[in-house]
Amino acid sequence: MKRNLYEQLIKDYNGELTHSGVSGDRLALRLDELSKIGLMESGGVTRPGYSAEEKRAKELVISWMESAGLSVTTDGAGNVFGRLEGKKDTPAIVSGSHVDSVPNGGHFDGPLGVLSALEVVEAWKETGYIPEKPYEVAIFSDEEGSRFKSSLTGSRAFMGQLKPEEMDSLRDENGKSFREVLAEYGSSAEECLRAGNNRREMDTFVEVHIEQGKVLEREGQPVGVVRGIAGPASLEVTFTGEAGHAGNTPMAGRKDPLVAASLFVGAIEKFPKQVSDTAVATVGKLNVHPNGFNVIAQEVKLIVDIRDIFEETRDQLLELITAVARKIAEERNIEVQMNLNAKIKPLPIKDTLQAKIAGSLSKFDIKPVYIPSGAGHDTMIVGTEIPAAMLFVRSKDGISHNPREWTSLNDCVYGVHVLKDFVEGLMED
Repeated sequence: MKRNLYEQLIKDYNGELTHSGVSGDRLALRLDELSKIGLMESGGVTRPGYSAEEKRAKELVISWMESAGLSVTTDGAGNVFGRLEGKKDTPAIVSGSHVDSVPNGGHFDGPLGVLSALEVVEAWKETGYIPEKPYEVAIFSDEEGSRFKSSLTGSRAFMGQLKPEEMDSLRDENGKSFREVLAEYGSSAEECLRAGNNRREMDTFVEVHIEQGKVLEREGQPVGVVRGIAGPASLEVTFTGEAGHAGNTPMAGRKDPLVAASLFVGAIEKFPKQVSDTAVATVGKLNVHPNGFNVIAQEVKLIVDIRDIFEETRDQLLELITAVARKIAEERNIEVQMNLNAKIKPLPIKDTLQAKIAGSLSKFDIKPVYIPSGAGHDTMIVGTEIPAAMLFVRSKDGISHNPREWTSLNDCVYGVHVLKDFVEGLMED
């Protein structure tokens, strides 16, 4: 990086909203300190889950938690919780995110959510505010899943959703098993699985995250309300036809699976808007066999990524897509096989929690913008059993998972203030 992250952040910071104990300068310094762990020559950061870099990042945040007066515990999945006791002995309100990254990723995805949650505690400490209920800052392990191609590991272990058979199947690119990596990390598979048994009670979970899209930028707003988190369905589709010579096979009567696949990709583009305004369907991977320039293909395999924040409409979209695949195959006299590789429940955010965040936004003259999250987050796992909410902070050009990922310090500070007001409102419920 030409300048360190702190200098870049503070350069355009106008110092707004510095009241109520929130410090933009402190937030910028901490983002900068985290940015140096796993820093790449490109300016990006690489902190895989359960790596030495992820552990160092957690240890740094733990030191800040402890200096803020939080009592810190870590479970067998490596999840970290910094706790501030409240006036009442009730389940805690929890906020946080993760500190691992994709390879050569950005500096805001994950860390901003953790540090925003911690900045709320720092603000309370400076103003003398004592919460009615306990409050915890959470760091979940391996949210990105870049090491084992199996994401949300820490939050799934915490919620008891990580299974022994899955743990046994996971290998990183160096061939190390998940069990071996956990042992190197200082835990074990058995301790990791026990994280779900020892789960702490939560009143509500809320996560601050960069938007990873352009809606807030287009609307000119620094912070927005997440409507829900899309649950993906991964559908593998294989069209099988008959290979032949490109020059000697007449056009009439060909059984070309690549033509069928092309028709299929074009057809599914119109389906999402038929089921909801938040549904999406994408074909990003396609393999052609034998893949010769002068050979009619024998087989085409592709994967459709299907998402929506509502399970009913996501499944309607899945049905439409499978039906059109069968129809095209029948019309072209070729075979089609379909396999559902994954199907994860989406998480609609409760209207009551969305309304509370909108109320907090209005206090800072921010127009509520309601945004679906197409990406997965720890919130969607925690929210399967615990009331959960999420707010987005504006991303420049919508870029994420990239060294160019950027959110201004002004917007980061707005995010902290909205989170703080939202949490304080929950304290009174």
